[in-house]
Amino acid sequence: MALKVAVQMDPIDRIDIRGDSTFAMMLEAARRGHEMFYYLPQHLALNEGQVIARGSTVQVTDKIGDHYKLSDQRKVDLSTFDTVLLRQDPPFDMGYISTTHLLERIHPKTLVVNNPAEVRNAPEKIWVLDFQDLMPPTLVTRNPEDVLEFREKYQDIIIKPIYGNGGASVFRIQPGDTNLGALIEMFHMVFREPFMVQQYRPEVRSGDKRIILIDGEVAGAINRVPAEGETRSNMHVGGTPKPTELTPRDKEICARLGPELKRRGLIFTGIDVIGPYLTEINVTSPTGIRQVKAFGGPDIASLIWDAIERRVSKRA
Repeated sequence: MALKVAVQMDPIDRIDIRGDSTFAMMLEAARRGHEMFYYLPQHLALNEGQVIARGSTVQVTDKIGDHYKLSDQRKVDLSTFDTVLLRQDPPFDMGYISTTHLLERIHPKTLVVNNPAEVRNAPEKIWVLDFQDLMPPTLVTRNPEDVLEFREKYQDIIIKPIYGNGGASVFRIQPGDTNLGALIEMFHMVFREPFMVQQYRPEVRSGDKRIILIDGEVAGAINRVPAEGETRSNMHVGGTPKPTELTPRDKEICARLGPELKRRGLIFTGIDVIGPYLTEINVTSPTGIRQVKAFGGPDIASLIWDAIERRVSKRA
């Protein structure tokens, strides 16, 4: 079926198409004959009860430096579309939250992927706290005394902003490191929210596994290995993607999460696993699908569109 698709994303001229999951989804939409309308989050509005966006028809090709063409700039009523892809990257701030409130007004008549209310209720480092038995020891706080006690117990720790993304502002404090006090001061100045402190897991040197689930079912996985001398495994800060297989523990984690992901309408989700531990559940703008395919894995963009088309067809 040919669908009318709106894509809310970051500026398309700035993306790296070699690894961008949104672009992979757009390529597959074009292959299937779907009509695509592209707009930026700041061009989403509510006008006299209508959820509208200002943007353009977009055509995409898998060619670096010439990957998109825009035409027919206009204002549209998003309720007239079959689906909206909510795909801008975090930070998960009040701007992002406001977006979910606006898009919630047209969902599910217009299918928003992922469900905007559940995206709002499940930021990456918050919802995962419902599964603490699957996680490494974790503290969420702004209190320096809490951090000092946690560090005394676990010695080697990671500190990161609770609404951050892409490995930004993630710090490792090793035993004997005297910078913890200054780091807490900096977090207090930069972030208004509590921050997350976790036991450092040495298994990360072997990789941080991204497992992708579609409608609660495992679709594929990629391992991301940190660069030498780097704590973070995120690919845009030097992490190297590697092929991987799921362990029995990985499958156990996915089995726990899958039914709840499906119930919440979180069609496209990426979870992060280090060794035996779940560390994040990514629902805002998951990545990794091009890397999975590059290593001979399934075409996850195609599987995502299969799931979207099933939902739209069932609703119709």
